[in-house]
Amino acid sequence: MSIRPVKRLVRAKPTMEGAGVHLRRAFGFGTTSDFDPFLLLDDFRNDVPEDYLAGFPWHPHRGIETITYVLAGTVEHGDSIGNRGAISAGDVQWMTAGSGIIHQEMPKGDEAGRMHGFQLWANLPSSLKMTPPRYQEVKAPDVVQVTDDDGTHVRVICGKFWGATGPVDGIAADPMYLDISVPPGRRKTFRVETTRHAFAYVFAGSGKFCNASDPLAVPTEPVSWADTTPPAAADNRSLVLFDRGDELIVQAGDDGIRFLLVSGKPLEEPVAWYGPIVMNTQAELRQAFQELDQGNFLKPHPTK
Repeated sequence: MSIRPVKRLVRAKPTMEGAGVHLRRAFGFGTTSDFDPFLLLDDFRNDVPEDYLAGFPWHPHRGIETITYVLAGTVEHGDSIGNRGAISAGDVQWMTAGSGIIHQEMPKGDEAGRMHGFQLWANLPSSLKMTPPRYQEVKAPDVVQVTDDDGTHVRVICGKFWGATGPVDGIAADPMYLDISVPPGRRKTFRVETTRHAFAYVFAGSGKFCNASDPLAVPTEPVSWADTTPPAAADNRSLVLFDRGDELIVQAGDDGIRFLLVSGKPLEEPVAWYGPIVMNTQAELRQAFQELDQGNFLKPHPTK
């Protein structure tokens, strides 16, 4: 077995999207190769309604999949092919934009004003860029949950883990998307196939992700590594990118640690990306925006 070293450790950065939604971006709109097949991860946890209620009005997507995972509050959505609905605490929506969709996502907080969750973008391979759009919407009770003898708890959203299979299927990059909680003081090893790119995003508690040699603490602010003290803050917002290997090790802090663990098979294809549209070439990208301007962006697909 080889331990995956920590390749990079960064803190999510504040940004604004949609009609003025304040969020934190863990990665995205930069070099995509380290995260391939994933493109972007946004942390939209927010307790101030005026910072998120403007939402994400009608906008297009092509060539990608968006994965929305809600922890608190509700996201109401609608799209150009007639889908309407809402996802709430514990729910997941996996949207395959494929050849093109126009949709809106409007967050509504819970009774305490909280709107918490994440959106991950996954790239589609060139062979599926123009596939028919589709949704997989999973309600909280249908998300598979497994608990180890030491109390480690995992929600399996997608992929196979500890003998359980997540409810989202048929995804090109064969991703694994897990929500993991490790109890205080526990040291835990997780297997991840060597061929996959993998990252963790910490969003509660604290801990250390162990390198092949020395452990790296997860910081909440830039600090000198020599005097790093693992934080106990619940809104950690630290992204850990792993290098190659077949397992990773985490040492939970005094309050335990909760994090997303995401991995996928890299597509290793060219990426041409502007805003909500991701293609393989600049020519394809220009064509997509021309079609958007000309009103023929949405493609007819035969119904089964």
